[in-house]
Parts: sequence; C-alpha cells; structure tokens
Amino acid sequence: MQRYFVSVNDVQMNTVTIQGDDRHHMANVMRFQPGDQVVICQPDETSHIGVIDQIHPEEIKITLLEELDEQKELPITVTVAQGMPKGDKLELIAQKGTELGMHSLLPVQMDRSIVKWDGKKEAKKRARLEKIVKEASEQSHRTIIPHILPMTSLKELDLHQYDYCLVANEIEAKQTDHSSTFREVLGKINKNDQILIVIGPEGGFSEKELAFLDHEHVYSIRLGKRILRTETAPLYVLAALSFYFEEWS
Repeated sequence: MQRYFVSVNDVQMNTVTIQGDDRHHMANVMRFQPGDQVVICQPDETSHIGVIDQIHPEEIKITLLEELDEQKELPITVTVAQGMPKGDKLELIAQKGTELGMHSLLPVQMDRSIVKWDGKKEAKKRARLEKIVKEASEQSHRTIIPHILPMTSLKELDLHQYDYCLVANEIEAKQTDHSSTFREVLGKINKNDQILIVIGPEGGFSEKELAFLDHEHVYSIRLGKRILRTETAPLYVLAALSFYFEEWS
C-alpha cells in the first residue's frame, strides 16, 4: 500500500490534507480515486490507514481509519557522519542508508574532501537529499524520514552526545592481528543507544584527524579485511547493525 508522510499542519482531527508534489503523485502518477486506501505517516511516528474522500485540483482529502501497529525502525538511533564524497555518492548513501534504517545523515567536511559547499550550494544539496530520503522512506515503508543535518567539520562534531562513536578505519583492515573487532563493539551496544558512524572521504582520514578521533576515545573498527569505498562503508555498518539488532538478537 502506497505510503505518504505528512506534517502536523496537514492533519486536523482525523482528516488529512495532501497538497503539492504528493497531491500530484497521488492524482496523476498513482491515479488514485475516492475510496482508495493509502498509509499516512505522521511526525509522531504513528501510521494509519487512510481512505481518500475527495480529489480537488489543489488538494486531496483523506480520512484516517485505524492506526497500524508497525515496528519498522532500528532499535538504536544511528547517525552517519559522512566525509564529503565526490559526485552523487552522498545521494546514494542517503537513499540506501534510509532503506537500511539510518536515522540521520551528517555531511562532514574533512581534510581530504575534494568537494566544497558554500551556503547557497549547501541549501540546494540539502533540499535534494531531503527529497531523496523522503522517497526512500516511502518505498522502504519507514515510519520516519531520516534527518539531513547541516554540514559541519570533524572538529565541530559533538561526539559526547552519542553513546558510541564508531570510526571505520582502513588501517585496521590491513592489520592481520587486529583484536578490537566490530563484533566485540556490537556486543556492548544496547537498544535505544545513540550511535555515530564516522566515515572518511575517498582519500580516507588524515593523520591529524585520526589523532583527534583517537584522543576522543572512539571505537576504531574494521569492516572486514578489504578496503571499502567511502559510499560502501556506511552501508556495511548499517547492514551489520540491522542484522545484529533486528534479526540475530
């Protein structure tokens, strides 16, 4: 069943008003008719079956029916702090990260990041990423839309607001005698914990950045014995977290 996310202002009592792009999608792409049912997701993470009552040129009216009992979100809150990659890789991370349960995406300007965003470009890029995660949330039947956070630098990260900070370090992957495995760190994490995953850009972390992270007592983890691309690493971690906390546990 097709899913749509609405804001607080879209809901009055048990009536939802759909406008803009979603109205266009419902009327012109899906070609819904009065009587058809959809799933409506609200900001409080509740979702309801809704029946379409009226289709107007500017808006669609939907009546909410029963609330759904859905358990779609990871039992931990995961933020991906992604070193700014080239091209459209951040869009791929946003889309696939949403499918895998990411809660927030935090673009981070790092020493070896080639891409630079100014204020105007950042606003445009964030709007594009927000559109991507909204569509991915609908497709993957999430009950929330991941947050796209303002770009920051590594040193501006408030690492202490998280219960665990995991750094994907390619140096660890090259060590055959590596003892602090990702699995051991997973065993320490509890449900409802706040997790930060820090991923370097294409060129990896600089020595200065690794020294800063080491000083902050983060968990430097190995993601297998191979070197992963910057867009692959966060998806590896999210997939592992999903398997461990939603399937294995």
